[in-house]
Amino acid sequence: MNHTQNYQEQQEAKRLQNRISSFLEDFKVGTLLGGSGIRKLRGAKPLAVFTAIFSLPFCGVNFSRGIVHNRELGFQKDSAYEFLKNPRYNWRKFLLGLVTVVVRFMDVLTSEQREKVLIIDDSTYDRSRSKVVELLAWIHDHNANRSLKGFKLMTLGWSDGVSFLPLDFILCSASKASKRLQGIRKELDKRCCGYKRRMEAMAKSTEHLEPMVKRVLALGIRADYLLMDSWFAFPSLLATLGKHLPVICMGKDMPKVFYRHQGQWLRLGRLFAKLKKRPGKARILASVVVETKKDQKIKIVFVRHRHKRQWLAILSTKIDLADEEIVRIYGKRWDIEVFFKMLKHYLNLERETQLRDFDGIIGHITIVMSRSIFLAFEQRCHDDPRTLGSLSYACSDERQGLVGTMQRLLSLALDKVRAAGILVEDAVLAIVDAVMGFAVDMLQTGKRLAHSKNLITAS
Repeated sequence: MNHTQNYQEQQEAKRLQNRISSFLEDFKVGTLLGGSGIRKLRGAKPLAVFTAIFSLPFCGVNFSRGIVHNRELGFQKDSAYEFLKNPRYNWRKFLLGLVTVVVRFMDVLTSEQREKVLIIDDSTYDRSRSKVVELLAWIHDHNANRSLKGFKLMTLGWSDGVSFLPLDFILCSASKASKRLQGIRKELDKRCCGYKRRMEAMAKSTEHLEPMVKRVLALGIRADYLLMDSWFAFPSLLATLGKHLPVICMGKDMPKVFYRHQGQWLRLGRLFAKLKKRPGKARILASVVVETKKDQKIKIVFVRHRHKRQWLAILSTKIDLADEEIVRIYGKRWDIEVFFKMLKHYLNLERETQLRDFDGIIGHITIVMSRSIFLAFEQRCHDDPRTLGSLSYACSDERQGLVGTMQRLLSLALDKVRAAGILVEDAVLAIVDAVMGFAVDMLQTGKRLAHSKNLITAS
């Protein structure tokens, strides 16, 4: 029994490595690393170090076990740390280069009638137990309504309603020096990527939104709308971002934000009170087209709160959209919330390493986001209905692989045959039919992968 289990684990590990190797080869990750200035200085090749760190959560080990104390690697731990901490490595260019090709693959699979959206949101990067992390700051966690030590991870992602892919991110410290617990701890050339990332971290988070969107659109990534949460629902941002894409975001009743309706400047709550509501238990209570102080017309749709006797407001810079369409499209924003949970709970964003260097943290976050791209690609290729979190567990060597699955299926089939009293010949034919059906599914997946590879080669 132990021999069979060991054999299954070995086979599962081989299949996992083959899938990872195929992904890295098909999307030319080694070439992307070189094109981003991530080249071999001394020690191991960058692709070997990247692959070792990339594979950690799928093998069920952390950075210490998988890298620091792993004697089977072809490099020492210092090579891994230097790989992550080099301030001249352009991790942003690498992530954008990788995800652009994957987005093209997803775009081919997506119907033209389905909306593609860009989503902007931020999440806390918790380092509460740290003291000397570079640019560590006090930040406010809106969900927990408390302050903690860490960073804000502002992320721009792409979604077609089925798959979510991270495009770009900025690790934000506090813009006020009084809230920063640590400053810059390296002497850096102002022309290098590390210096520019640090300057970004200390700027106001709202200043990053337009440059992020412009970088993505310049690469040819197609999107129909830009979705945001209520933290970014300011008239100035709506006017700025609305020049590039129609914006749909959640509104918030803020004391200094007014909208003009019938010659009056009203806060959101006061505006809702003046509107005529739809009768009964309608999901959409009211809608109105108003004007902001930036001379921009926007449409506000008020919907009923599911769990409270309150309302929610959704703002759209595209005023000719139907109310129901605005609500439906905004629902795609939930994809980024699932993405953040996946990074933290399944892909070890916060707990895998305890890096103190800002460049090291940027490099590690990029690799973690590359893992999510890999899972999204695997999910799309295999039409797997499970969640991304379940997929990451399925890739772990602690889970039963394909051999175990086939054994269970065949065992269940034989039980059914015995219970039905079917002849041996018929039973064999039934099992063969089942196995062939599974093989057909695998062949269809192979065709999709081959099509994807052709797209990548052509690009």
